[in-house]
This record gives sequence, C-alpha cells and structure tokens, in this order.
Amino acid sequence: MPVAGEKERGPAEARSLPDVASPSSATAPLPPRFWLFVAALSMAVLIVYQPVWNGGFIWDDAAHVTRPDLRSWQGLWSIWSTPGATQQYYPLTHTFFWVQHRLWGDIPSAYHLVNIVLHASAASMVGLILYRLAIPGAYFAAAIFALHPVQVESVAWITEIKNTLSAVFYLASAIAWLRYREKANVGAYALALGLFVLALCSKTVTATLPAALLVIAWWQRGHVSWRRDALPLVPFFILGVTAGLSTVWVERSLVGAEGAAFDLTPIERGLIAGRALWFYAGKLVWPVNLVFIYPRWNVSQDMWWQYIYPAAVIAVVAVAWSLRRHSRGPLAGLLYFAGTLFPALGFFNVYPFLFSFVADHFQYLASLGLITLAAAGLARLLQRLGLWGRATGNVVCLAVLSTLAILTWKQSHIYADVEPLYRATIEANPESWMVQNNLAGVLISRGAFDEAAHHVEKALALRPNYAEARNNLGLILASRGRIDEALEQYRKALELQPTYAEAHNNLGLLLIRRGQLHEAIAHYRRALEIDPGLARAHYNLAEALARQGRIDEAIGQLRMSLALRPEYAEAHNSLGVLLAERGELNEAGDQFLKAVEANPQYAEARNNLGIIMARSG
Repeated sequence: MPVAGEKERGPAEARSLPDVASPSSATAPLPPRFWLFVAALSMAVLIVYQPVWNGGFIWDDAAHVTRPDLRSWQGLWSIWSTPGATQQYYPLTHTFFWVQHRLWGDIPSAYHLVNIVLHASAASMVGLILYRLAIPGAYFAAAIFALHPVQVESVAWITEIKNTLSAVFYLASAIAWLRYREKANVGAYALALGLFVLALCSKTVTATLPAALLVIAWWQRGHVSWRRDALPLVPFFILGVTAGLSTVWVERSLVGAEGAAFDLTPIERGLIAGRALWFYAGKLVWPVNLVFIYPRWNVSQDMWWQYIYPAAVIAVVAVAWSLRRHSRGPLAGLLYFAGTLFPALGFFNVYPFLFSFVADHFQYLASLGLITLAAAGLARLLQRLGLWGRATGNVVCLAVLSTLAILTWKQSHIYADVEPLYRATIEANPESWMVQNNLAGVLISRGAFDEAAHHVEKALALRPNYAEARNNLGLILASRGRIDEALEQYRKALELQPTYAEAHNNLGLLLIRRGQLHEAIAHYRRALEIDPGLARAHYNLAEALARQGRIDEAIGQLRMSLALRPEYAEAHNSLGVLLAERGELNEAGDQFLKAVEANPQYAEARNNLGIIMARSG
C-alpha cells in the first residue's frame, strides 16, 4: 500500500501532515519500504503493460528504429552532426535506438520492454524525489504516475522512448540538484548539469526543468533567493532556452511545421493554450475516451465561448495565488503543470499540430504537477478523517490504483499493433485524414485493396491535396490494372510534394511497365537523391539498368539495396541472376541461397539455386 512519503517521524508527528514538511536528507539512506515500493511498482508496471510485450511497430516507429541508412557508424555520425538526418534532432534518443538495433535488430518486443523499464524507472525516481521533499502521499503519487492510462501513449509507442528516456535524465538531474542544494557539493552540481544536457539531447521539452526547480524552491520557503536558487540555475536556463529554440527552428525548417495549418494569431494561440490545459487536466481526472489522434479543434478568435477556457485558467491560478499564505502546494502544482506543458500549448509550431493540438504523450512529465497535488490532497483528507495509513484509507488508495491499472491494461491492447490502433482511432475520430490514409496503407500491404480504397477516398474527401493519399490511391488503381489513372495519381502526388521519394519510385515502376525506361530511371534516381536509404528504389533502378544491358551498374545498385536491407530476397535473387550471367557461379549460388533463407517460399530463387547446383556438379 502506498504511504504518505513524509520523512520518518515519531508517533505524535505522524498524526499530522504539514503543508511543507522538512525534507529528508538527499544523502540519507532510504528505508527498506522504499525499495519494497520500487519492486512492487516495477512489477505492477510490467503487468499492466503486458499487452504490448509482443507488440509491433506503429506509425513512425520505422523512421526511428528500422531506417537502414542510420544503422552504420556513418549513420551514428549523421545522427549527431546532421540536423534533419532524423525526424527530430534528439541525438541521444536516436543513438539509443542505434545501440538497441545493434543488440536486437528489428525485434519490436525488445524495444517495448525497454520502454516499459524506462517508465518504471521514471516512476520510481518520482517516488524518490517526492519522498525526499516529504510530500504527503509521495508513493501514492508515484504509483498514479506509473499506472495512469494517459501514459500509455508514451510507454506503448516505441517512438516515445524519447519521452521516457528524457524523463529518466530529467528526474535524475533533479535528484542531483536536490543533493547539491543540501550540501553545496560541486560534484553534485556538475552531475545535475550533465544529466540535464543528456535530457535535452533526448528531448528538449525537458528544457523546463530549471523553472520547475525554482517552483520547488518557492514552494519550500515561500520565496526565491537569487544567490541560492536562481544564480546556480542560470547555466541550466541558457542551455534550455538554446535547445528549445533550436527545436523550434528544426520543427519549422526541417520537420515541416509551417504553412496554412500553422498560421495562427497570438490570440488564437492563447485560446489553444487555455483549452489544452483544461483538456489535459480533464484526461487526468477522468481518463476515458483516450485517442491516438484527437480531433483538431476549430479555433477562432471570433468565437466568444472559446475565451472561457483561458479565463477559467486565470481564475484558478488567481484563487491558488490568493491561498498561497495558507498553502503554497496548489499554486506550485499548477505552475509545474502549466510550465512543463508550455512548449506544447500552441505558442510554438510543432508538427503534430497538423493533426491535433493535443496528444496524450505531451503531458507525460507535466502530469506530475496535478497528480502530486491530487495525491497529497487525498492523503491530507484521509489523515484529517483519521483514515490515512489505516485499512479504510488503504482501500481507497488501492481502489484508485486498481481502476487506473485496469484502464491502462485495456488501453495498452489498442497500441499492441498498428491496425487495431488505427481502427480504434478512426472509431473515435473518423475525421482524422492521416489515420484514414495510414490504415489504407496497412490494408494495401496485405492486399485488402477494396477496403483500402474506402479509407483513401475518405482521406481525400477530408484533405484533397494530400500527397500520401494520392500515392496510395495510385497503388490501388495499379493493382486493378488501371495504369493511366494510377500514373495520374502519382503525378498529382509529386505536384503536391516534389520530394516524395515513394511516389517517384512508384511512378518509375509503372513507367517500366510502359517501356519508358529512361523516364523510369530518372524517377528512381530522383527518389534516391531524396532518400538514399530507400532499398526498393535501388532494387528497381538495378532492374531497369539490367534491361539496358548496364550489368555492372545494376549489380552495384543491388549491392547497395542489400547493404540497406540484407533480408531482401528479391534483390538477392536478381543479384544471383546477374552474377550467373557473368559466370560467377559460386557467388551467384550464395545469393540464391540467401534469397531462399530470407523467403523459403520463393520458388524462383529455389529453382535458380537448383540450376546453379546442377551446373556446379
């Protein structure tokens, strides 16, 4: 059963939970019950996330985990040296993916388990910090954070390892900072600063940490000392602001967070922020109808009722401010919640705003403000009723945690694989053109072209100038033999998005069928200029070059394709054929064998392997 988390007291002291208790020493040994709590909490986290133990990759996981051009040592250098080489410039997160790929390749369950462990570690560190700060209900708050269903998006989505990994460094930095504050230890200060840099390199939303540390200082003493509190944090603020501004630039210049969808007035951004704060608070209090992609609000400064949200935020903060002499906890919790959410409230352009202004993973760390406030409030209420630490109080807390755990377990099922995730999202938000199209892509990959057509048509009805949907429609039309219409869709996709490598590759495939080799080769080469890691384009270019009799160039392209995708059976088979034509039978046989190993049902490769073996005696 979670306990209050205040420092050890005598029997008389234990009957009272002060607003700001004297924190326990940051260097004092932790009691055995803390380690029991960590073990129990870690086990609980592992159990509630069981549905994703064997889960797959979803949405953009492949761009983080399976991109072949980033698997090499050169790829590791690019991760750090080239903003734009990865979706976002979070080099430590992508290095972490790089290391994991070296360890277990493309096995998604391993990445899922790592993310679960990181989340359990973060929750344990939350418990430690709140225990050190002697906040009532410290362990209870940490358990809510660990088991709350709003965290599922961060824990069950491999891409969001950037959330859990950065949180571990963020919280570790806070722990080191508290140690420095107590002992004025230079080593602890350097450790806190170094861990903060690692957090920023994992995800720059952690730039809000120094502001959070100032809030803690104010909560503890009722004022902020420039010399003791603020001055030592100046390097943190400089690093945080620099990293934050660099992310703003990356989102706009490299990720694509600009255009009509992001042309919002300052007033509209304020309206978004006010509504988002209430949205996130509501999902913490009543975590139902959680959706992967929420509907995007229609924001207008001409709609009077939208001003209610920011006005209500101001009113709540004003009330908390007026109560500060009686209790600083409510204002501190609100400031932490809003301040940590600030980068994702709409004041800066971030690419996900193209789809929705809110997302569960945005409040992974920020949720701690309201969770801690609620846990401490419940602990205080139960203490005043004489129930804290007794059977009835334990039942109340256990009921809350059990409910959250059940909801988290159910929500985790949705994230176990990409198709159920997209279907659940469409059921809740059928206007999500992106998810409609993504589900179509999944259906196309397994040959369900008729159902895919329905979702593509829905996506295009919602967003006619959607290049990815035009490309998918081209694939569907091509599968039905309607080549002219498919060509038209690919060309439309490229008009909308000239740097769309997949569309160039798909257009090249149809041009090959028309016998237009030169134009097809031009599109393949353009696809590879845009995305050198597109193994399919290397393979298709090799096939076209081979038709022109340019065997050496074709072999070179096939080798590049296989360097990017070693299990590419068709490329192994084609390389074997070209090598056999040059009389290199031993290597040709090796390639046919690799093709069969990659795809045991590949009849052509089996036949070619048999011919080579017969010719070799």
